[in-house]
Amino acid sequence: MNSLRLFLFISFSILSSNFLTAQEWVTEDVIVYEKFDELEQTFILSGDSVHLINFWATWCKPCVEELPYFEEAREALADENIKFTLVSLDFKRQIEKKMIPFLNEHKIGAEVVVLTDGKSNVWIDKVDPSWSGAIPITVIKKGDKHLFFEQEFHSTEELLEKIKLLL
Repeated sequence: MNSLRLFLFISFSILSSNFLTAQEWVTEDVIVYEKFDELEQTFILSGDSVHLINFWATWCKPCVEELPYFEEAREALADENIKFTLVSLDFKRQIEKKMIPFLNEHKIGAEVVVLTDGKSNVWIDKVDPSWSGAIPITVIKKGDKHLFFEQEFHSTEELLEKIKLLL
């Protein structure tokens, strides 16, 4: 009898923790910015805060492959003063049918916003003058310090190594 109670307790605990940690995304959870200038204002944080911004899309294979590393890094640094923002370049019409199911399937917990400003030739240099326009890219900012990575990350450790340069 005691082993049955233990089994039920452990089973309930596992199910409860999975339920509590998984975020269920709905369309209303995703902020859509139609102009880069609106999004740019959200990048301003206080001096000792670190802000990691990743530009990605569901149609970009390298972007999708590296997203688990951002989630693992976000969880590993939960006690640090760092904000993770995933800026999707998906089309607005794909949010409900493609992006929301993707976020739920991959259990994305970071802040996700969508940028639908198609005038990327105007705003790419504002992100970083060396950006070619390809994704994925990651920017890590702290105060006036700015690190730019036009690359795919291949592990959580590789990403954490870059983040710790500004922590």
